Amino acid sequence: MRRTSSAILAILCFPILMGSCNKSASPAASATADSPALDASVSAATPESVQATASEASNPKVKWLTIEQAAERMKKEPRKVFIDVYTDWCGWCKKMDKDTFSDPKVAALINKHFYAVKLDAEGKTPITLDGHTYTFKPAYKSHELAVALLQGQMSYPTTVYLDEKMNMITPVPGYMNAKSFSQVLRYIGEEHHKNMTWQEFEKMAK
Repeated sequence: MRRTSSAILAILCFPILMGSCNKSASPAASATADSPALDASVSAATPESVQATASEASNPKVKWLTIEQAAERMKKEPRKVFIDVYTDWCGWCKKMDKDTFSDPKVAALINKHFYAVKLDAEGKTPITLDGHTYTFKPAYKSHELAVALLQGQMSYPTTVYLDEKMNMITPVPGYMNAKSFSQVLRYIGEEHHKNMTWQEFEKMAK
């Protein structure tokens, strides 16, 4: 993965940063934040399968992959990659899972524009991408891939966006509610970041 300009990070992270975790701080228990294809032959489909498909369409879920699975799919169908970098002990990460990623509109936007990846920043499993194997580094108490994606700024959750060639677009640190997160997904997923600032997009999207 090649690193690109961090100008987008400066535009994005400050207006929407709401909460994050690190080893020395965790969200208080009382913390508050704004919450958030059918088979061609229908006659051949069973009632159960039709019902399940209809339910998925009306209440979509994020289709999570490993980063290796996303990289493999990109060979046949290039798409941007969205990575949720989290830890098991991070309260804000769990809140984002519960309140943001579970939102049907958020899930629909992610599934439309991105391959969605979850990455445990403290996971011990080696990950091989493009011939390089990333491993857990005891000195950092973090996975080498997480350190690379977060550019050494180990704050959780951080959502990372990569382009169709696995090049960095930007990391965005901090918890976001469903409304704010949907805006970021549209800004990057619909390519608005290429021709307008975040502030210009916000005005247009209102």
